[in-house]
Amino acid sequence: MNDFLRYQAQTSPHPLGMEVSHADGSYIYDTHNNRYLDFVAGVSAVTLGHRHPRVNKAILDQLDKYSHVMVYGEYSQSPAVAYCKLLASLLPDPLEVTYLVNSGTEATEGALKLARRVTGRSQFISCHNAYHGNTMGSMSVMGFEERKHPFGPLLADVEFITFNNEHDLDKITEKTAGIILESIQGGAGFIEPENGFLMKVRQRCTQVGAMMIIDEIQPGFGRTGKLFGFQNYDVVPDIVILGKGMGGGMPVGAFSASAAMMALLSDKPKLGHITTFGGHPVIAAACLATLKEITESDIIQQTIIKEKLFRRLLVHPLITEVRGKGLMLAAMTPSAEITNEVILRCQQKGLILFWLLFEGRAIRITPPLTISEGEITEGCQILLQVMDEILEETSKKD
Repeated sequence: MNDFLRYQAQTSPHPLGMEVSHADGSYIYDTHNNRYLDFVAGVSAVTLGHRHPRVNKAILDQLDKYSHVMVYGEYSQSPAVAYCKLLASLLPDPLEVTYLVNSGTEATEGALKLARRVTGRSQFISCHNAYHGNTMGSMSVMGFEERKHPFGPLLADVEFITFNNEHDLDKITEKTAGIILESIQGGAGFIEPENGFLMKVRQRCTQVGAMMIIDEIQPGFGRTGKLFGFQNYDVVPDIVILGKGMGGGMPVGAFSASAAMMALLSDKPKLGHITTFGGHPVIAAACLATLKEITESDIIQQTIIKEKLFRRLLVHPLITEVRGKGLMLAAMTPSAEITNEVILRCQQKGLILFWLLFEGRAIRITPPLTISEGEITEGCQILLQVMDEILEETSKKD
């Protein structure tokens, strides 16, 4: 632990600091052999649970053949080709070509570049409390000034609107290259679109020739009860951004668009977007195995059943509401202080929960899609027990 704090750059003054030994299915084990039920899944990334046999086999099989051989886009490497082909068959037209990269934020960068290349325009529209990654372009369309300010100046010509406020859509004009939105706002508190908001964005973008960019980094790959979150709202974006759960726990990102649009990145100039390790064959093999498992099983359908179980169990005076869809849920408490205490105490009792970026009252519940109903019940019992303790302590103070 001392070496972790001394030699590895930290993201906060107080990391949780669990020393991980191994993980399996829905559980993580520390070096003292304590077992923790994982209600977070690597922040929505470990779609099929830890060490899923189909994903592990795909990784090992590909390692026996070859790993990195050439920068992205020069050689035909079968895992990446097969993955992009399968993805094209599952995405709606015209989202037929995919560019594979290394992370969600890199996918956002590529999508922003593509929107400017297609339209010849510079302006981007994003939403207040939006999160699309943490590199400079992605941070420029982050709608949370407190986190951005120390790293400015960022990209110019970015304007922000309020998610679900259709009156703001007039800000999308003939000067707009694209509007970027999460199909469900994540860091803001798992906020769903309402009153046909995404459809109204789609209509406005079509009217003025702007690109509609949908961020599926967190909602994608079955987490919301559809393969992609935007499919819940009957819209088709011009560009879709992918990441997190697509790799079954391996680092990856991608953006997909029409063939005609994607061709613009390959010429005038050539190498309009490049990456050394994007499309890495071992990662692509993991992605392919993950996507096949999701689509060849009833995992997506089970997600909605499991959501209903969570909602039935998560009833408590300290839970003001449960937001989200599928297994992208947030249990809301009256205050950030209560949420913080719940998360920390639950880890001590063997349940892993986590925070959201901008909404301090939210308890993140994004378990592996493979979590069993028994494990859901087990975890909710721990959560409710901790809340009972906090409620009792509070009443004694009063």
